[in-house]
Amino acid sequence: MVTAPGLFDPITLRGLEVSHRGWVAAMCQYSADDGHTPGVPTDWHLMHLGQFAAGGAALIVTEATAVSRQGMISPRDTGLYTTEQARTWRRITDFVHSHGAVDTKIGVQLAHAGRKASCYWPFSGKRGSVPFQDGGWQTVGPTDEAFGSYAQPRPMTEPDILSVIEDFRRSAGLALEAGFDTIEIHAAHRYLLHQFQSPLVNNRTDRWGGDEEGGRRLTLEVIDAVRGIIPDSMPLLLRISASDWSDGGLDGHSSARLAAQAAARGVDLVDVSSGGAIPNAAIPAEQGYQVHLAAEVRSGGGVPTGAVGLINDAGHADHVIRSGSADAVLIARAALRDPHWWQRAAAELGLELPWAPQYERAGGF
Repeated sequence: MVTAPGLFDPITLRGLEVSHRGWVAAMCQYSADDGHTPGVPTDWHLMHLGQFAAGGAALIVTEATAVSRQGMISPRDTGLYTTEQARTWRRITDFVHSHGAVDTKIGVQLAHAGRKASCYWPFSGKRGSVPFQDGGWQTVGPTDEAFGSYAQPRPMTEPDILSVIEDFRRSAGLALEAGFDTIEIHAAHRYLLHQFQSPLVNNRTDRWGGDEEGGRRLTLEVIDAVRGIIPDSMPLLLRISASDWSDGGLDGHSSARLAAQAAARGVDLVDVSSGGAIPNAAIPAEQGYQVHLAAEVRSGGGVPTGAVGLINDAGHADHVIRSGSADAVLIARAALRDPHWWQRAAAELGLELPWAPQYERAGGF
């Protein structure tokens, strides 16, 4: 009888061996340099990501990292479109590789915010779009329809779209220079690739819209561009919003079809989130509320998945893996509350996870 893997069993994606299936989800920090060198990560990012490595996380996914200045959610987002940004990221990846309690790996989430770019960061004391006079910029999207009360985007032309694909390609090359172990393409949470996918947003009539195939064309071509520049041994992840939580939007069935196409193009795991296409969607945010979507995409798309969203305790996380709902669990808020979540979770499951040698005396929960 074959025993199903659990939370702390290893997993291999292509040539990358990951120590266990408890990972860190991407979490925006809005703490990059917003001066003369925008998008450069700071000591905050070294501390923020480094603590999870010391805490026993097996794989860390960085915050949404813009593939261009235009693609930043806010002026304080990290980027990966210049050599200076890549050099600074290298300091962080080297630290994670040197000080992870369990041979921690790190991946970068590459993103373009589309019509949701040029926003104030949450703790700025302001809300909405940053005006031009305060350092904001013209946003772009599938159409000229704004996201709620945010600034109106400029509808993208064919050259604009092809330029974004090239931006992802270039950033993937810089990710290799920066020492990342994997790349996650951000195609969720109301940002550009999700905007093109969702019929609630994309009403174009050219080849970049019009139907399901047209809506997902940009995502698939970005996958091709990134897969074409990274080594065959490097896994490629894709984060999606598997449901728009609104009639006429994306759902588990359509997302499974996208996942199958993505897998055929070289995506190795789909990180399944949801929501964000339109303001005020009724999202039932409760414990594990997206796990069923990860299971549906895994089954229907024939691809490994990651589950994310209010997965807080060890028993629940382990059950998600053992039940076959997902192949990995990504932790966010719980990790902020306890950067040693993985060591505590292992102890609660009757296991022992290594500690960084500097912290060994803290063992024995």
